[in-house]
Amino acid sequence: MIITRTPLRISLGGGGTDLPSYYSRHGAMVISAAINRYIYVGVNRTFTRDYIIKYAETERRESVEDIAHPIIREALRAHPVGPALELVSLADIPAGTGLGSSGSFTVGLLRALYAFKREHITAHHLAEEACDIEINKLGRPVGKQDQYIAAFGGLCCLDLDTDGRVTVSPLRIPVTALHDLEERLLLFFTGYARSADDQLREQRDRSSVGDETMLANLDRVAALGQQVRETLEAGDTHGFARLLHEHWQGKRRRSSGMSSEAIDRWYEVGIAHGALGGKLVGAGGGGFLLFYAEDTQALRTAMLGEGLDEVRFSFDLDGSTVIVRD
Repeated sequence: MIITRTPLRISLGGGGTDLPSYYSRHGAMVISAAINRYIYVGVNRTFTRDYIIKYAETERRESVEDIAHPIIREALRAHPVGPALELVSLADIPAGTGLGSSGSFTVGLLRALYAFKREHITAHHLAEEACDIEINKLGRPVGKQDQYIAAFGGLCCLDLDTDGRVTVSPLRIPVTALHDLEERLLLFFTGYARSADDQLREQRDRSSVGDETMLANLDRVAALGQQVRETLEAGDTHGFARLLHEHWQGKRRRSSGMSSEAIDRWYEVGIAHGALGGKLVGAGGGGFLLFYAEDTQALRTAMLGEGLDEVRFSFDLDGSTVIVRD
Protein backbone atom coordinates (compact mmCIF):
# COMPACT_ATOMS: atom_id res chain seq x y z
CA MET A 1 0.00 0.00 0.00
CA ILE A 2 1.07 3.55 -0.84
CA ILE A 3 -0.44 6.70 0.70
CA THR A 4 0.63 10.19 -0.33
CA ARG A 5 -0.08 13.51 1.37
CA THR A 6 -0.19 16.64 -0.79
CA PRO A 7 -0.81 20.19 0.47
CA LEU A 8 -3.42 22.67 -0.64
CA ARG A 9 -2.35 26.29 -1.12
CA ILE A 10 -3.12 29.97 -0.76
CA SER A 11 -1.96 32.44 -3.38
CA LEU A 12 -0.14 35.47 -1.99
CA GLY A 13 0.57 37.44 -5.17
CA GLY A 14 0.33 37.33 -8.94
CA GLY A 15 -2.47 34.76 -9.01
CA GLY A 16 -4.20 34.52 -12.40
CA THR A 17 -1.10 35.41 -14.43
CA ASP A 18 0.02 31.75 -14.46
CA LEU A 19 -2.38 30.81 -17.27
CA PRO A 20 -0.73 30.18 -20.67
CA SER A 21 -2.99 32.81 -22.26
CA TYR A 22 -1.12 35.45 -20.23
CA TYR A 23 2.38 34.16 -19.49
CA SER A 24 2.95 33.12 -23.12
CA ARG A 25 2.80 36.83 -23.97
CA HIS A 26 4.42 38.46 -20.97
CA GLY A 27 5.87 35.84 -18.66
CA ALA A 28 4.68 35.81 -15.04
CA MET A 29 5.67 35.52 -11.40
CA VAL A 30 3.37 34.03 -8.77
CA ILE A 31 3.93 33.83 -5.01
CA SER A 32 2.20 30.85 -3.47
CA ALA A 33 2.17 29.16 -0.06
CA ALA A 34 1.44 25.52 0.73
CA ILE A 35 -0.65 25.01 3.87
CA ASN A 36 -1.10 22.09 6.24
CA ARG A 37 -4.45 21.07 4.82
CA TYR A 38 -4.02 18.05 2.58
CA ILE A 39 -5.28 15.67 -0.05
CA TYR A 40 -4.46 12.00 0.57
CA VAL A 41 -4.25 9.39 -2.17
CA GLY A 42 -3.98 5.67 -1.43
CA VAL A 43 -3.08 2.95 -3.95
CA ASN A 44 -3.23 -0.75 -3.15
CA ARG A 45 -3.32 -4.13 -4.87
CA THR A 46 -6.55 -6.13 -4.75
CA PHE A 47 -7.52 -9.73 -5.47
CA THR A 48 -9.94 -8.73 -8.22
CA ARG A 49 -9.18 -8.06 -11.89
CA ASP A 50 -10.64 -4.58 -12.12
CA TYR A 51 -10.16 -1.02 -10.87
CA ILE A 52 -11.89 0.09 -7.67
CA ILE A 53 -11.83 3.87 -7.42
CA LYS A 54 -13.21 5.86 -4.48
CA TYR A 55 -13.39 9.64 -4.31
CA ALA A 56 -16.59 11.70 -3.92
CA GLU A 57 -18.10 8.85 -5.93
CA THR A 58 -17.23 5.19 -6.32
CA GLU A 59 -16.32 3.53 -9.60
CA ARG A 60 -15.59 -0.09 -10.41
CA ARG A 61 -14.26 -0.50 -13.94
CA GLU A 62 -12.73 -3.30 -15.97
CA SER A 63 -10.70 -0.94 -18.16
CA VAL A 64 -8.85 2.34 -17.66
CA GLU A 65 -10.71 3.73 -20.66
CA ASP A 66 -14.02 3.27 -18.83
CA ILE A 67 -12.99 5.36 -15.79
CA ALA A 68 -15.18 8.45 -15.56
CA HIS A 69 -12.84 10.59 -13.44
CA PRO A 70 -10.76 12.37 -16.12
CA ILE A 71 -7.59 12.97 -14.08
CA ILE A 72 -7.46 9.40 -12.78
CA ARG A 73 -8.10 8.04 -16.26
CA GLU A 74 -5.25 10.10 -17.80
CA ALA A 75 -2.83 9.29 -14.98
CA LEU A 76 -3.47 5.55 -15.31
CA ARG A 77 -3.10 5.77 -19.08
CA ALA A 78 0.36 7.27 -18.53
CA HIS A 79 1.20 4.79 -15.74
CA PRO A 80 -0.37 1.39 -16.50
CA VAL A 81 -0.01 -0.27 -13.09
CA GLY A 82 -3.29 -2.21 -13.07
CA PRO A 83 -5.71 -3.82 -13.06
CA ALA A 84 -6.25 -5.44 -9.63
CA LEU A 85 -5.95 -1.94 -8.25
CA GLU A 86 -7.76 0.05 -5.58
CA LEU A 87 -7.35 3.84 -5.57
CA VAL A 88 -8.81 6.00 -2.82
CA SER A 89 -8.79 9.78 -2.32
CA LEU A 90 -9.59 11.74 0.87
CA ALA A 91 -9.27 15.46 1.56
CA ASP A 92 -9.15 17.74 4.59
CA ILE A 93 -11.09 20.33 2.59
CA PRO A 94 -13.39 19.44 -0.34
CA ALA A 95 -12.97 20.52 -3.95
CA GLY A 96 -14.48 23.73 -5.29
CA THR A 97 -13.26 25.94 -2.45
CA GLY A 98 -10.41 27.84 -4.13
CA LEU A 99 -7.41 26.18 -2.48
CA GLY A 100 -6.01 24.45 -5.58
CA SER A 101 -7.46 21.00 -4.89
CA SER A 102 -7.43 19.79 -8.49
CA GLY A 103 -3.72 20.48 -8.94
CA SER A 104 -2.94 18.98 -5.53
CA PHE A 105 -4.93 15.86 -6.34
CA THR A 106 -3.17 15.38 -9.67
CA VAL A 107 0.26 15.79 -8.07
CA GLY A 108 -0.62 13.45 -5.19
CA LEU A 109 -1.99 10.82 -7.55
CA LEU A 110 1.13 10.89 -9.71
CA ARG A 111 3.37 10.75 -6.62
CA ALA A 112 1.46 7.64 -5.48
CA LEU A 113 1.75 5.93 -8.86
CA TYR A 114 5.50 6.56 -9.09
CA ALA A 115 5.96 5.22 -5.56
CA PHE A 116 3.80 2.21 -6.42
CA LYS A 117 6.16 1.48 -9.32
CA ARG A 118 9.19 2.13 -7.04
CA GLU A 119 10.41 4.90 -9.32
CA HIS A 120 12.02 8.16 -8.22
CA ILE A 121 10.52 11.44 -9.41
CA THR A 122 11.67 15.02 -8.80
CA ALA A 123 9.25 17.68 -7.60
CA HIS A 124 9.77 19.64 -10.83
CA HIS A 125 9.00 16.67 -13.08
CA LEU A 126 6.01 15.78 -10.92
CA ALA A 127 4.57 19.28 -11.23
CA GLU A 128 5.18 19.48 -14.97
CA GLU A 129 3.54 16.11 -15.60
CA ALA A 130 0.52 17.20 -13.56
CA CYS A 131 0.33 20.40 -15.65
CA ASP A 132 0.52 18.35 -18.83
CA ILE A 133 -2.43 16.21 -17.75
CA GLU A 134 -4.64 19.13 -16.75
CA ILE A 135 -3.70 21.72 -19.37
CA ASN A 136 -2.69 19.71 -22.44
CA LYS A 137 -4.42 16.35 -22.20
CA LEU A 138 -7.66 17.53 -20.59
CA GLY A 139 -7.68 21.07 -22.01
CA ARG A 140 -8.66 22.67 -18.71
CA PRO A 141 -8.28 26.48 -18.45
CA VAL A 142 -5.92 26.34 -15.48
CA GLY A 143 -2.49 27.70 -14.68
CA LYS A 144 0.68 26.15 -13.28
CA GLN A 145 0.68 27.59 -9.76
CA ASP A 146 -1.31 24.85 -8.04
CA GLN A 147 0.69 21.90 -9.35
CA TYR A 148 4.06 23.45 -8.60
CA ILE A 149 3.34 24.62 -5.05
CA ALA A 150 1.72 21.23 -4.30
CA ALA A 151 4.84 19.42 -5.47
CA PHE A 152 7.39 21.71 -3.78
CA GLY A 153 5.62 22.99 -0.66
CA GLY A 154 6.81 26.01 1.31
CA LEU A 155 6.43 29.67 0.37
CA CYS A 156 7.69 29.94 -3.19
CA CYS A 157 8.17 32.36 -6.04
CA LEU A 158 7.24 30.71 -9.34
CA ASP A 159 8.76 32.48 -12.35
CA LEU A 160 7.15 31.49 -15.65
CA ASP A 161 8.90 32.12 -18.97
CA THR A 162 6.91 32.76 -22.13
CA ASP A 163 7.72 29.20 -23.25
CA GLY A 164 6.12 27.77 -20.11
CA ARG A 165 9.30 26.87 -18.21
CA VAL A 166 8.92 27.38 -14.47
CA THR A 167 11.72 28.35 -12.08
CA VAL A 168 10.95 27.75 -8.41
CA SER A 169 12.74 29.70 -5.68
CA PRO A 170 11.96 30.14 -1.99
CA LEU A 171 10.44 33.41 -0.82
CA ARG A 172 13.24 34.93 1.27
CA ILE A 173 10.99 36.12 4.06
CA PRO A 174 12.42 36.90 7.52
CA VAL A 175 11.48 34.36 10.20
CA THR A 176 9.68 37.00 12.27
CA ALA A 177 7.52 37.94 9.27
CA LEU A 178 6.82 34.26 8.54
CA HIS A 179 5.57 33.73 12.08
CA ASP A 180 3.54 36.93 11.82
CA LEU A 181 1.78 35.62 8.70
CA GLU A 182 1.00 32.29 10.36
CA GLU A 183 -0.54 34.14 13.29
CA ARG A 184 -2.43 36.84 11.41
CA LEU A 185 -3.54 35.26 8.11
CA LEU A 186 -7.03 33.88 8.72
CA LEU A 187 -9.22 31.79 6.38
CA PHE A 188 -13.03 31.87 6.49
CA PHE A 189 -15.30 29.63 4.43
CA THR A 190 -17.94 31.52 2.42
CA GLY A 191 -19.56 28.53 0.71
CA TYR A 192 -18.80 26.39 -2.29
CA ALA A 193 -17.69 28.14 -5.47
CA ARG A 194 -19.07 27.34 -8.86
CA SER A 195 -16.61 25.55 -11.09
CA ALA A 196 -13.36 27.50 -11.26
CA ASP A 197 -13.20 26.47 -14.92
CA ASP A 198 -16.05 28.87 -15.69
CA GLN A 199 -14.15 31.89 -14.37
CA LEU A 200 -10.80 30.79 -15.75
CA ARG A 201 -12.23 30.01 -19.17
CA GLU A 202 -13.54 33.56 -19.44
CA GLN A 203 -10.12 34.92 -18.46
CA ARG A 204 -8.34 32.61 -20.90
CA ASP A 205 -10.66 33.42 -23.80
CA ARG A 206 -10.54 37.17 -23.28
CA SER A 207 -6.76 37.15 -22.86
CA SER A 208 -6.28 34.98 -25.95
CA VAL A 209 -8.09 37.46 -28.20
CA GLY A 210 -6.19 40.42 -26.74
CA ASP A 211 -8.99 41.93 -24.68
CA GLU A 212 -7.35 45.18 -23.52
CA THR A 213 -9.35 45.47 -20.29
CA MET A 214 -8.51 41.92 -19.19
CA LEU A 215 -4.83 42.22 -20.12
CA ALA A 216 -4.50 45.57 -18.33
CA ASN A 217 -6.07 44.01 -15.24
CA LEU A 218 -3.63 41.10 -15.34
CA ASP A 219 -0.70 43.46 -15.96
CA ARG A 220 -1.63 45.20 -12.71
CA VAL A 221 -1.89 41.84 -10.92
CA ALA A 222 1.61 40.98 -12.18
CA ALA A 223 2.98 44.30 -10.91
CA LEU A 224 1.32 43.75 -7.53
CA GLY A 225 2.89 40.30 -7.37
CA GLN A 226 6.35 41.84 -7.69
CA GLN A 227 5.46 44.36 -4.99
CA VAL A 228 4.24 41.56 -2.70
CA ARG A 229 7.55 39.77 -3.14
CA GLU A 230 9.59 42.86 -2.29
CA THR A 231 7.34 43.75 0.65
CA LEU A 232 7.39 40.30 2.25
CA GLU A 233 11.12 39.86 1.75
CA ALA A 234 11.53 43.21 3.53
CA GLY A 235 9.43 41.82 6.40
CA ASP A 236 6.69 44.43 5.96
CA THR A 237 3.56 42.38 6.65
CA HIS A 238 1.33 45.45 7.07
CA GLY A 239 2.40 46.59 3.62
CA PHE A 240 1.56 43.12 2.33
CA ALA A 241 -1.93 43.45 3.83
CA ARG A 242 -2.50 46.70 1.95
CA LEU A 243 -1.41 45.03 -1.29
CA LEU A 244 -3.84 42.18 -0.62
CA HIS A 245 -6.64 44.73 -0.43
CA GLU A 246 -5.58 46.38 -3.69
CA HIS A 247 -5.30 42.98 -5.37
CA TRP A 248 -8.84 42.08 -4.31
CA GLN A 249 -10.27 45.32 -5.69
CA GLY A 250 -8.66 44.56 -9.06
CA LYS A 251 -9.73 40.94 -8.95
CA ARG A 252 -13.37 41.96 -8.41
CA ARG A 253 -13.22 44.05 -11.57
CA ARG A 254 -11.91 41.14 -13.64
CA SER A 255 -15.25 39.35 -13.91
CA SER A 256 -18.85 39.90 -12.83
CA GLY A 257 -18.88 36.42 -11.28
CA MET A 258 -15.78 37.01 -9.16
CA SER A 259 -17.69 38.18 -6.08
CA SER A 260 -21.27 38.50 -4.81
CA GLU A 261 -23.27 40.81 -2.57
CA ALA A 262 -22.71 38.45 0.36
CA ILE A 263 -18.94 38.16 -0.20
CA ASP A 264 -18.61 41.93 -0.59
CA ARG A 265 -20.51 42.44 2.66
CA TRP A 266 -18.39 39.88 4.56
CA TYR A 267 -15.27 41.55 3.26
CA GLU A 268 -16.46 44.94 4.49
CA VAL A 269 -17.31 43.42 7.89
CA GLY A 270 -13.79 41.99 8.05
CA ILE A 271 -12.15 45.32 7.25
CA ALA A 272 -14.33 47.00 9.88
CA HIS A 273 -13.34 44.45 12.53
CA GLY A 274 -9.59 44.14 12.63
CA ALA A 275 -8.53 43.15 9.10
CA LEU A 276 -6.02 45.35 7.26
CA GLY A 277 -6.59 43.64 3.93
CA GLY A 278 -7.76 40.44 2.32
CA LYS A 279 -9.11 38.75 -0.76
CA LEU A 280 -11.11 35.79 -1.96
CA VAL A 281 -8.77 32.85 -2.60
CA GLY A 282 -9.15 31.03 -5.92
CA ALA A 283 -11.01 31.80 -9.12
CA GLY A 284 -13.95 33.50 -7.39
CA GLY A 285 -17.63 33.08 -6.70
CA GLY A 286 -17.16 31.36 -3.33
CA GLY A 287 -14.59 29.43 -1.36
CA PHE A 288 -12.43 31.14 1.26
CA LEU A 289 -11.88 34.72 2.31
CA LEU A 290 -8.28 35.26 3.36
CA PHE A 291 -7.64 38.18 5.70
CA TYR A 292 -4.54 39.67 7.28
CA ALA A 293 -5.77 40.70 10.73
CA GLU A 294 -4.23 43.29 13.03
CA ASP A 295 -6.84 42.28 15.65
CA THR A 296 -7.35 38.54 15.19
CA GLN A 297 -9.87 38.16 18.02
CA ALA A 298 -12.12 40.95 16.75
CA LEU A 299 -12.05 39.50 13.25
CA ARG A 300 -12.83 35.97 14.46
CA THR A 301 -15.73 37.25 16.55
CA ALA A 302 -17.14 39.25 13.64
CA MET A 303 -16.91 36.38 11.18
CA LEU A 304 -18.46 33.98 13.68
CA GLY A 305 -21.33 36.43 13.99
CA GLU A 306 -21.73 36.26 10.21
CA GLY A 307 -21.90 32.47 10.35
CA LEU A 308 -18.55 31.89 8.61
CA ASP A 309 -16.40 28.99 9.82
CA GLU A 310 -12.67 29.49 10.17
CA VAL A 311 -10.10 26.97 8.95
CA ARG A 312 -6.90 27.41 10.94
CA PHE A 313 -3.65 26.59 9.22
CA SER A 314 0.10 26.86 9.22
CA PHE A 315 2.50 26.56 6.30
CA ASP A 316 3.55 23.20 4.87
CA LEU A 317 7.25 22.92 4.04
CA ASP A 318 7.35 19.37 2.63
CA GLY A 319 5.21 19.41 -0.50
CA SER A 320 3.79 16.18 -1.84
CA THR A 321 5.25 13.23 0.01
CA VAL A 322 4.75 9.51 0.60
CA ILE A 323 3.61 8.95 4.19
CA VAL A 324 2.87 5.19 4.01
CA ARG A 325 4.83 2.67 1.99
CA ASP A 326 3.97 -0.91 2.93
